[in-house]
Amino acid sequence: MRTKNIILNLAVICLVIAGCKKEEKQATLPVEKAQVALNISGMTCEIGCAKTIQSKLSKKEGVLDAKVVFADSIATIEFDANKTSEKDLIAFVNGIAGGDMYKASINKKEAHSCTEKCEKECDNKSATKMECKKDCKMACCADKKS
Repeated sequence: MRTKNIILNLAVICLVIAGCKKEEKQATLPVEKAQVALNISGMTCEIGCAKTIQSKLSKKEGVLDAKVVFADSIATIEFDANKTSEKDLIAFVNGIAGGDMYKASINKKEAHSCTEKCEKECDNKSATKMECKKDCKMACCADKKS
């Protein structure tokens, strides 16, 4: 009986050792951050459409951050260019809701980015600032309008 226990223990130890081999680490590419702004047509509401698109984009592999602004019909997406591309993101958005509801395209308009001082004093206090209001009198906006 004692011999059986010793043999059984040795077999278990061998299995544990064989099963715990170090797995080879896969070579991972460093994150190559890229950003794209997409125009999205077909959104009819903020909660049902914009939030759904934002949620699905955030869960997509390679997407680091996604913000969808319903009022502007624009999605701003930060992604890892090693894992996904602009073309993939457009196809992904177009495929949401069966592919019949939304149409995405690259936003060619250059986004306005305020300086830190302007951001504090500017009239446009939206959470995702894309551009200042048309009647903004701040210096950073005045040079963009001329």
